[in-house]
Amino acid sequence: MSTQDNVTPDAESLAEAAKAATKKGGLPPVHLWDPPYCGDLDIRIARDGTWFYLGTPIGRQPLVKLFSTILKLEDGKYYLVTPVEKVGIQVEDAPFVAVDFVAEGEGSQRILTFETNVGDHVTAGAAHPIRVVRDPTTGEPAPYVMVRAGLEALIDRKSFYRLVEIGAHEEKAGESWFGLWSDGVFFPVIPSRELEG
Repeated sequence: MSTQDNVTPDAESLAEAAKAATKKGGLPPVHLWDPPYCGDLDIRIARDGTWFYLGTPIGRQPLVKLFSTILKLEDGKYYLVTPVEKVGIQVEDAPFVAVDFVAEGEGSQRILTFETNVGDHVTAGAAHPIRVVRDPTTGEPAPYVMVRAGLEALIDRKSFYRLVEIGAHEEKAGESWFGLWSDGVFFPVIPSRELEG
């Protein structure tokens, strides 16, 4: 094996490979790619959605958006992948942040379409569920929506407050829950009893 085989690619070479893979438009078929692992790259996605390279924020939004299209989750670890290489990166929470949403319709007919910090648009529903995790210490909710292929977006605070305003109480598994309807699916957020008093 040559030393070339052991070299971890840098951000620029990954960007070039990603551009080549996305020339046809749409998202590249990362689910079909199984390239060799080339080590970890010093890229970190912070909880607020900021991407860092070598400890410095990546200020070029088109580059962040490009990298987001080649992001893959495998066995609980995040990678940037191209047809020929795969590098590990760090993700503090979710790889995306849902920064806004549009609600259309009412009640069980409501449709919630989220926009992420990298320009994805996703309609919550059976294929794109909403889930809420409660901090075990503070009880603070952390809401997420599935974007694609196991990659979630943390719903930002202002959007979550807006969602709470349009929530509803429904029975689920014999208990009353406060939650959200989207695309015919009810997503429980918190037991109704916890909102009383």
